[in-house]
Amino acid sequence: MTDADGFEQFATSQAGALARLAYRLTGHRESAGDLVQEVLLDSFRQWPKVSAAGDRGAYVRRMLVNRHLNGVRRREVVEVARAQPYDTDLSTHRTPPADAVDDRDAMWRALAGLPDRQRAVLVLRYYEGLEDPAIADLVGCRRGTVRSLAARGLSALRTDPHLQQPVTHPTRRSNP
Repeated sequence: MTDADGFEQFATSQAGALARLAYRLTGHRESAGDLVQEVLLDSFRQWPKVSAAGDRGAYVRRMLVNRHLNGVRRREVVEVARAQPYDTDLSTHRTPPADAVDDRDAMWRALAGLPDRQRAVLVLRYYEGLEDPAIADLVGCRRGTVRSLAARGLSALRTDPHLQQPVTHPTRRSNP
């Protein structure tokens, strides 16, 4: 197996999860798709380093979170990773009932109003199901900072006008 084959398999298996994380961080499908493509392109360029990492998925997730938090966005794509993009289509998920869509939409609007680091911590904790040490590693901060960012983010959500009912204690989504 060549390095390119290893990357192809990795990218194909991780693209969906990366796209969901990017969407949760950015709140926009187009921005999320751009972010994933940029990170996959960077991963390909650095594939020997990425493939040497103990957990390739965690390494690339950190790349994605860092790129998002640093606000690095290129308006023009200079290189094309492959002729057809990886499957980053988020529309393949089942459609929830209408009231659940309204609640979810309100939550996304509220999350979009938070500062980037607070939103990243809440997304990683409650949507990705990560624990504080893993979040601290991805965001590049201390565990105490993760707790502080989460507390401030939750406090802001409790008073957000987009939410019909105040957020009290969200539950963590369990990872399969």
